[in-house]
Amino acid sequence: MSTTGLSNIDSIIILAYVFGIIWYGIRTGKQSDSEDYFLGGRSMTWPIVGISLFAANIGSNTLIGLSSSAYQGNVSVYNYEWMAAVVLVFFALFFLPFYLRSRVYTMPEYLERRYDHRCRYLFAVIMIIGNIILDMASGLYAGNLILKIIFPEIDSWIIIALLAASAAAYTIPGGLSSAVHTEVVQAVLLVAGSCILTWFCFTEVGGWDGMVSGLNAMLETGQIQQTPDEIMSLVKPADDPNMPWTGLLLGVPLLGFYFWVNNQFMVQRVLSAKDLNHGRWGALFAGLLKIPVLFIMVIPGVVAIVLFSDLDVSFLGYEITGASGQAEVCRRLDDCPNMTYPVLIYKLLPTGILGLVIAGILAAMASSISATLNSASTLITMDLVRNINPKLDNKRLVRVGQITTVILVILAASWAPQIEKFQSLWTYLQSVLAYIAPPIAAAFIVGLFYKKANAAGGFYSLIVGYAISGLFLIAKLNGLAPAITDLHFLLQVPSLLLICVVANILISNLAGQQPKQEVVNNYTWSLAIFQAETDELRAVPWFQNYRYLSMGLLMVTFTVVGFFW
Repeated sequence: MSTTGLSNIDSIIILAYVFGIIWYGIRTGKQSDSEDYFLGGRSMTWPIVGISLFAANIGSNTLIGLSSSAYQGNVSVYNYEWMAAVVLVFFALFFLPFYLRSRVYTMPEYLERRYDHRCRYLFAVIMIIGNIILDMASGLYAGNLILKIIFPEIDSWIIIALLAASAAAYTIPGGLSSAVHTEVVQAVLLVAGSCILTWFCFTEVGGWDGMVSGLNAMLETGQIQQTPDEIMSLVKPADDPNMPWTGLLLGVPLLGFYFWVNNQFMVQRVLSAKDLNHGRWGALFAGLLKIPVLFIMVIPGVVAIVLFSDLDVSFLGYEITGASGQAEVCRRLDDCPNMTYPVLIYKLLPTGILGLVIAGILAAMASSISATLNSASTLITMDLVRNINPKLDNKRLVRVGQITTVILVILAASWAPQIEKFQSLWTYLQSVLAYIAPPIAAAFIVGLFYKKANAAGGFYSLIVGYAISGLFLIAKLNGLAPAITDLHFLLQVPSLLLICVVANILISNLAGQQPKQEVVNNYTWSLAIFQAETDELRAVPWFQNYRYLSMGLLMVTFTVVGFFW
């Protein structure tokens, strides 16, 4: 079995990045008070907000997940990416003004303002658990997949621990300001590396026509079952196992809504904006940055079908569970699609460029981990600790945030190896999210658009939602009620959300307790708000009017989607 050692040049580039980014993160950190530490002093401008949103979202887990799904003929995985642009327009129009004007630190705090403290605590606990097992752990797992190839003699738990420590090294002392400023650098490096890899992919395969010709040749010989048009299509039949069109229509937007509008580790970047305009422009800019992901992160996985389907990938040293139940080295990429991205970079990139791209992967990992670390520590500190002991001053709150970050790093690093038990990284991410997202999304949607929603409706709809999620998961693990549990997770999401919406409305009306008028005025949307904003925007130049910018973003998005329909 051959190996994949790095040259000295590649190693120097990677080490220079690691130490450089830690130094820069510590240097740009703020911790004079809790607002500085957790929200960067609410001083971020729109380019910083937008780039940090993009970088926090595109982690190493996304790189691995997108390319592996595309290699399996599932380019429709890009639907999660372009849908972000649509969701962010909705976010900028309806939710973001309420978030920024309320000057909250966290999303659970906002939910308390709209409902009550019970909703805050429940949401905070759910989100902390989600941050640990979903966001942090998956980022560490994906980073381990790459580095394990370089250092096969080192145990995975040691690599994961070192990755976690490097991300925490600047997040703990510097807080959100460190995370956001380093994310800008990391986003540039990540996009540059992805563009370079895409160029080498198409150079090797002979351009777009070469890729299509290669796919057609494989179709004729029976190596693949889908035509190039079917592989590249974003809209799949209703019986598609990966993304039926019904799931695209109903499920993907709702998962995106939770991720971009409710998830603390994403929204926290927008809460750091210096004002509403910069928050809106930053959110739309992040949506625009998601569009090229198809070309620089998804399609290289399709190129891998043509170039590497017959390749012996045992040189990667990646182990899978064989037919005998024992661990054995994976020899075919079809059997270990999570290795698609590593195969691409190790087989196509020359010395020096390889080090740069691996540094970009580490950048992606660090940005997503630092984002979730600061987010989860903010949730614990501001939603739990501060309420338990309201006498803590700003300095002590910062210290609590730093201590909890250390604990979270340890927990995430401990859970990361468990992801190996799932079918693929992308399956793990989306499946877990399908159980977490719907009840929360329902609480926020009903809370903003239904004036009669009260504390009882909000809290008990969350209880109902998570009780059903728990029962559904238990039934699925034990093979019970297959007619229900075999429902595609993208259809499970809208079904559960609808149940939670109905429960919120019914319980709110049965409880008979009207929310205070102050709550209705400050935390529910009305047509009068839209009309008043319309009057304000008449004096704003078109290039600063977020509504025109939103329409432009949607036009670009639907043009790309229409081309690959």
